[in-house]
Amino acid sequence: MTAPPGRRERKKAATRQKIADAALRLFLERGYDAVGIRDVAAEADVAVTTLFSHFASKEALVFEQDADFEHRLARAVADRAPDEPLVPALRREIKALVRHCTADAAAPVWRMIDASPALREYEESMRLRHAESLAAAIAAEPGLARTPTACRAVARFAIDAYSLAREAADPEAAVDEVFTMIEAAWEAARSPSGTDAGEETARPLGAPRAGEVAARPLDAAHTR
Repeated sequence: MTAPPGRRERKKAATRQKIADAALRLFLERGYDAVGIRDVAAEADVAVTTLFSHFASKEALVFEQDADFEHRLARAVADRAPDEPLVPALRREIKALVRHCTADAAAPVWRMIDASPALREYEESMRLRHAESLAAAIAAEPGLARTPTACRAVARFAIDAYSLAREAADPEAAVDEVFTMIEAAWEAARSPSGTDAGEETARPLGAPRAGEVAARPLDAAHTR
């Protein structure tokens, strides 16, 4: 069981959130390009060095939940129930992320991102990084009998499902549509000599996956 964060960690998290909130407020009021790092630091009442200790770049201020999203995707794989197949677990997490990022409050942020080449480029690099992290989590799962290429492909498809759904008229229906294709591709990529989906689904609750000798470790670990 993960211990609750201590006072130091809570203080750091509060400072980080204060900076992110100040940045978003200024960006939406004045426009992203019109606001500088010093403006954000002054608005948040912190030193510029403090700002950069929490955010590596101006673009990162907009995507302040980047790391949390990345962890959530990896945990969707590693922390799923012992009897739950991979693809449905990913579908559920992608749907949750899509609901978060298509809420009414998120619309002004996405309009700002879509209008800024720098933010669009950052988002694309972020999605590629998330896909690689997700692929590593999938590949680390024992008993799935897929090649590294198949793991990377399904991870990229899952991240693309999120992006496509965000732009769709019915985001959740779009996730279901894309994941129908992902599930078919995942089954087609199964090694003939490996564990099939039926074997994975039929594993008794609490039993380890094939080749697993101990319970999966929990991973350590919101865009507006």
